[in-house]
Amino acid sequence: MLARSRVLISGLVQGVFFRREISYLARQLGVTGWTRNLSDGSVEVIAEGDKEAIDKLIQFCRVGPSGARVRNVSVKWEDFKGEFRGFRITR
Repeated sequence: MLARSRVLISGLVQGVFFRREISYLARQLGVTGWTRNLSDGSVEVIAEGDKEAIDKLIQFCRVGPSGARVRNVSVKWEDFKGEFRGFRITR
């Protein structure tokens, strides 16, 4: 089943290669979309693809790379739009 999710990750999640690791995993899983740092210190992810693959990406977001200290993960499921061709890191 195709799905779309908006994920907000807070805690110590900037400056620890969080976006790079999310991007790498998303590409491995065949998930499209983007990730970016927000001015409040959190990381945002928009992900589209197979719901199981997105669930795996969200599982990673709850832990993060070494050095990260995830405090909260907020997930909002949305209608699949199919608007992305790959997965990228934005600013």
